[in-house]
Amino acid sequence: MLPIRAVVVIALLTVCLTANTSAAYRHCCRRYMTGRLPFAAIKGYSVQTDTEMCPINAIIFHTKKGKACADPALKWVIDAINRMRNKAQKIHQRSSRLQI
Repeated sequence: MLPIRAVVVIALLTVCLTANTSAAYRHCCRRYMTGRLPFAAIKGYSVQTDTEMCPINAIIFHTKKGKACADPALKWVIDAINRMRNKAQKIHQRSSRLQI
């Protein structure tokens, strides 16, 4: 029979592991949004790859109102990412010229 201290430690470890797993899962995209975001609403994005906890590949658009999960194969999603990259490159080029 396990001493009470060992039982308590095992219980606490189980709770911690379960909490970390469920916290990570809440931030996953499990399905895609059905509409389309206006480009002006998009403040940034991140990429989610298919894993056991996050079952789909997705682009997570960050907006002032929160996050939206989009299908990375859709044309409007690809166009939005390209526009964001171009915008970031222009900002980088301007700031590089100012530092010289």
